[in-house]
Amino acid sequence: MKLISWNVNGIRACVNKGFLDYFHKVNAEIFCLQETKCQPEQIQLQLDGYVQYWNSAEKKGYSGTAIFSKVKPLSVQFGLGDDFKENEGRVITLEFDSFYLVNVYTPNSKRDLSRLDYRLEWEERIRTYLMELDTIKPVVLCGDLNVAHHEIDLKNHKSNQKNSGFTPEERAKMSTLLQSGFVDSFRYLHPNKEDCYTWWSYMNKVRERNIGWRIDYFIVSDRLKGSIKEAEIHSEVLGSDHCPVEIELTI
Repeated sequence: MKLISWNVNGIRACVNKGFLDYFHKVNAEIFCLQETKCQPEQIQLQLDGYVQYWNSAEKKGYSGTAIFSKVKPLSVQFGLGDDFKENEGRVITLEFDSFYLVNVYTPNSKRDLSRLDYRLEWEERIRTYLMELDTIKPVVLCGDLNVAHHEIDLKNHKSNQKNSGFTPEERAKMSTLLQSGFVDSFRYLHPNKEDCYTWWSYMNKVRERNIGWRIDYFIVSDRLKGSIKEAEIHSEVLGSDHCPVEIELTI
């Protein structure tokens, strides 16, 4: 089973930059989006053979997630449950026969770290949620998790030590998640591969120079790691400041 995850930084803009060409070419069973920045009624995507699920933010033109799946799920949940309300459309969970798929767009701590406390609270809640699901079925978590975990995961780690997305607190939360029974699929297959990034600033042609961050992930329950056939980054695909990431599982 092939799965794709992509922060499209506005699906309507991405469609105008070749999204559908890539979508049809890659032919994934499941395609997850983050930062859709639209309400479902604002775009009509004709995706034959796929069921579509959208979780949009109350604020128009902001955040949002979507999943397009060839396989109809057993159940669908939006958000993280009644005990953690959020109105930014950041989570969709699909239940399949043998696993849960959780598509996430993690809140950014902001440049001045004014949202760091909320971000850390979010991290605790999402970890608890994933662990609860994992007691029932294995979990596949994907999305823009807005953190570069290790120094190898961004180009200029020395100058970003206390910046949003690479703070000690955010990195520690990622470590805690992985220590709770989950595996970073890309690093599982490519533990020492350098210069592999999924996001680049639009400034100063940094993408052309590959000055980036790896902040988009497929993370799976530990007992699924033997099912990881491929975990790839499609940095050649344009249309957003992020690129798609892929996982292929023998599920």
